[in-house]
Amino acid sequence: MDQLGWDACDIVIVTGDAYIDHPSFGAALIGRMLEAQGFRVGIIAQPDWQSAEPFRALGCPRLFFGITAGNMDSMINRYTADRRPRSDDAYTPHAAPNKRPDRAVTVYAQRAREAFPRANIVLGSIEASLRRIAHYDYWSEKVRRSVLPDSKADMLVYGNAERAVVDLAHRLAAGEAIENIRDLRGTAFMVKRGWKPGEDWVEVDSLSLDRPGRIDPHPDPYAMEPQQTATAPNKDGSAPVQIVPAAARIAARKAQRAKTVVRLQAYEAVAEDKLLYAHNSRVFHLESNPGNARALVQGHGERDVWLNPPPIPLTTEEMDYVFDAPYARAPHPSYGDAHIPAWEMIRFSVNIMRGCFGGCTFCSITEHEGRIIQSRSHESILKEIEDIRDKIPEFKGHISDLGGPTANMYRMACKSKTIEESCRRLSCVYPGICENLNTDHSSLISLYRKARAIPGVKKITIGSGLRYDLAVRSPEYVKELVTHHVSGLLKIAPEHTEDGPLSKMMKPGIGTYNRFKQLFDKFSKEAGKKQHLVPYFIAAHPGTTDEDMLNLALWLKENNFRPDQVQTFTPTPLAMATAMYHSGKNPLRKVAADSENVDTPKTAKQRKLHKALLRYHDPAGHDAIREYLLEIGRNDLIGNSPHHLVPRAPAARLQRQNKGRHSNDFVHAIKAGPRKSAAPSRNARRKP
Repeated sequence: MDQLGWDACDIVIVTGDAYIDHPSFGAALIGRMLEAQGFRVGIIAQPDWQSAEPFRALGCPRLFFGITAGNMDSMINRYTADRRPRSDDAYTPHAAPNKRPDRAVTVYAQRAREAFPRANIVLGSIEASLRRIAHYDYWSEKVRRSVLPDSKADMLVYGNAERAVVDLAHRLAAGEAIENIRDLRGTAFMVKRGWKPGEDWVEVDSLSLDRPGRIDPHPDPYAMEPQQTATAPNKDGSAPVQIVPAAARIAARKAQRAKTVVRLQAYEAVAEDKLLYAHNSRVFHLESNPGNARALVQGHGERDVWLNPPPIPLTTEEMDYVFDAPYARAPHPSYGDAHIPAWEMIRFSVNIMRGCFGGCTFCSITEHEGRIIQSRSHESILKEIEDIRDKIPEFKGHISDLGGPTANMYRMACKSKTIEESCRRLSCVYPGICENLNTDHSSLISLYRKARAIPGVKKITIGSGLRYDLAVRSPEYVKELVTHHVSGLLKIAPEHTEDGPLSKMMKPGIGTYNRFKQLFDKFSKEAGKKQHLVPYFIAAHPGTTDEDMLNLALWLKENNFRPDQVQTFTPTPLAMATAMYHSGKNPLRKVAADSENVDTPKTAKQRKLHKALLRYHDPAGHDAIREYLLEIGRNDLIGNSPHHLVPRAPAARLQRQNKGRHSNDFVHAIKAGPRKSAAPSRNARRKP
């Protein structure tokens, strides 16, 4: 500040991550964008939250404090799926743990308020997005309030809120009070109970919308229907019929929705009633399309949390503006040569898009970035590759990724803007790919070819997960990918093999994976390359039975897969799968007392078993698997031959396990050989 001649910052961003000046890190991206708008921006990275003093380091900002937990929710960052503290933090120098507090957004906001009581406090980042209404908190095992009343913040911006942040900064700079700025999309704030932006607004109780839980169908943009009018009556005195074009009807309906707020069930109600929590989750997600979403309001005591509709997605030109800022593409010099894993993972990668229309219920991308794909131009992406080549001394010619939330949704969109803005589907690809979705991969193929031709670029691999149900629609893309952009291994995420859990995840069946694998193997062979797929799977997801996990383990063994790093389902705030986990109900359909129940592995023993089955080859889980197989009478899967799932226990361990038993059934079951009727096929007997 002294070098720049600043007497104060306009905006001070407080972040839970180390400061890395790269567009993959939210604090840098927002900071550079505000800087380009003429604002003086300071950043306080990973402050000591034990007192308010570190928050005074840059003085009181003239406009507002921007509070972010960082690129991850702080609870997911600090704890494993088993709620154990992590031993490292990928976003911290030297991967040091404990450099951010639990629920960092709340703690940072409180400390900033303590440091400067009159400062404006604005929350952002994925942690704020996922906690903007009452939400189930896995780590405390209860429903918690919106982060707004707990943090005492003035405003919350959710999603990728570049436009809202810029508009807010300019309006505050022009002298508007933050409590009067109530019309920005993608923002939330506390108001008095019953407040509305105007007298012409209508409030609708959410319970009146979800009975019987119908999702509005796509309107036919070409349809016309008769409408009564009071002018020029017929000879018999009746009103004439007027044909109104669909565009006029849709415009009228949108105007009505724009002045309607949906009242979700209050925090106090959903905290006590799991059925109402699932109902809220369903309504919340149905009001997530920026083209037709209504404002939401939820009671918290005597006040309301008001949520304006989601932000309008950025255009390609706006995306380029955000990513073309003069990033240093390096950690702050104060860190020296510190090892920062998150930076090392992405420093040679390029983000080409954001958003995801997959709608996977366990994923938080939809709640944060939305379903509409926002893509950069070829020119902007190619320029960033050249910047990597020119600015990072360690670059040896390998671009590690051209991707985003998914590798191959680049520039995909609904074929009709009218249909897109009216759509109420939760996924564009489940239970099948929507007929209105453009799945053309030609622009992405062209981008790959242009990027490979840049001087100094020797190799480009795709590190982002691939949506293979889209890829199989373009064999040309699969061939391009497999021939030029796979470095031995390619990540994809079938997540499971069984229909029960897949239906709760909103993921395609394993048959789609098999079709993609055929193309992958075919084009790898044609290219003369020995390459493999790395499938990702989830253990203990809502709707998963022990039998489902056993079938998955048998499939993995038959296909010679030995998963190493596996994921046990972690309920993240606001996700639909979290609503299933907490409520035992399925919010993908109508929610009622007699609606579908979803059984979920919750006990430590069952979650441990599911993880052990997913890693059937790991001796650490063999005891749990053997115990389960004996309970269900599948002793034919226990033995020391290659076709058995797990080996027999060592004799000493058998004695300990059988101690105190008065029956020989236990030992007899273990010693029994495999049933011939249950023996795997010849192909399944290959040595794993």
